[in-house]
Amino acid sequence: MRFKPVIGLEIHVQLNTKTKAFCSCPADVFELEPNSAVCPVCTGQPGALPVPSEEMFEFGILLATALNCKIHEYSRFDRKNYFYPDLPKGYQITQFFHPLATEGYLELNGKKVKIRRIHLEEDAGKLIHSAETITEAKYSYVDMNRCGVPLAEIVTDPDIDSPREAREFLEKLRQILRYIGVSTGDMEKGALRCDANISVIDTETGIQSNKVEVKNMNSFKFVEKALEYEYGRIVELMKEGKEVEKETRGWDLSSKTTISMRSKEEANDYRYFPEPDIPPVILSKDYINNIKSRIPELPDEKLLRFKNEYGLGDYEAKILTSSVQLANYFEECVRITKNPKETSNWFLTELLRFVSPEDNFQNLKIKPEHFKELFDMVNNREISRNIAKNVFEETFKTGKNPREIVEKKGLKIVGDESMIEEILRKLIDQNPDKVQAYKNGKTGLLGFFVGGVMKETKGKADPRKVNEIARKLLSD
Repeated sequence: MRFKPVIGLEIHVQLNTKTKAFCSCPADVFELEPNSAVCPVCTGQPGALPVPSEEMFEFGILLATALNCKIHEYSRFDRKNYFYPDLPKGYQITQFFHPLATEGYLELNGKKVKIRRIHLEEDAGKLIHSAETITEAKYSYVDMNRCGVPLAEIVTDPDIDSPREAREFLEKLRQILRYIGVSTGDMEKGALRCDANISVIDTETGIQSNKVEVKNMNSFKFVEKALEYEYGRIVELMKEGKEVEKETRGWDLSSKTTISMRSKEEANDYRYFPEPDIPPVILSKDYINNIKSRIPELPDEKLLRFKNEYGLGDYEAKILTSSVQLANYFEECVRITKNPKETSNWFLTELLRFVSPEDNFQNLKIKPEHFKELFDMVNNREISRNIAKNVFEETFKTGKNPREIVEKKGLKIVGDESMIEEILRKLIDQNPDKVQAYKNGKTGLLGFFVGGVMKETKGKADPRKVNEIARKLLSD
């Protein structure tokens, strides 16, 4: 590939703290009435002093640990000065000069994408426009609820080689966020926001384009699509010998293109200086180590353990560890069934038809004991596997015990050989052409006669006995 993309990400993660970063207002404001979760601190009223949230630092340390970062005992807040209608103070409290953590990485597809820094900061408010696009809007509303909500900004090195890899990085990061419980990672709710910096290198000439920042991407799919578009746009400019402007561009969903927003700001444009109302934060080694000790088993570790401990393949283990809720529920079931392979099969073929890996499995009506009861009835040949699937669905929806359903509906396997033989003889008499074809070598027609018996018995006949008797009668 002559033109190689060079991509770095700046990711804002909304932390699941109970309160905002510097005041006691609630941090979960997504569904609240506009401007109902505000106070003098988060709206920047004169004389109101910010006090950093300890929980924000705890979550920051957990995140930094999961991303293999060096956590600093000394960090400090700074003021990032800029004007925008949703920023009531005229500045944002962030960590520019002394971030919480640096020098980390996230392993992705066998390579390490380096994490340059993780710093803590407060969110700005939200503009709600009177039309779907800014250009069509006649006016905009300002909702200050989000002001002061704690964020962790993750800045990567430009180690990402393609738009698809950018999407995969974000998907893996969200999985980690949910495993350690520091954020929901819901892009559609603004809990995970991504800006991407992209430039392109012409590998034949060694010339590299200017860097372009792409914003307004609210899903993993749109991150990939926006970067694909921007890569193509930059390549065309380079082929024509034109300069790529150093600018910020926004992803426009309606046109599926990026549009110019403004020239790219430099750090100096923000006039950073130390936040005078908050002293430096000093964390002891013991404090940091205590928080780090709370880190749970991470997705890659769990994936490897599931393969080794339960004998699962790559595909099964990847699906079952895709969310911590699903993984925990699987292990609860395996502790009862003592059969990880069978449990895995039923999870992948049946359970995940009705639930998403992100659902709350603690609220499911089907319990681990139900899986064991169902497996026992199938293994003891009390019911067929097809009947078991129907029983499973009813148990999932109602919470009734599988055995109770089988007994009440009379679903036990019919093992009466004389009855099976009687049905088969009737089918043989009615289909002499198929009998002759079978005897002439079309042995696949055995399924026609077996299927006829299963239909007649509503799936209750013992398939093994039906096959055995059908072969015998058709060979006579």
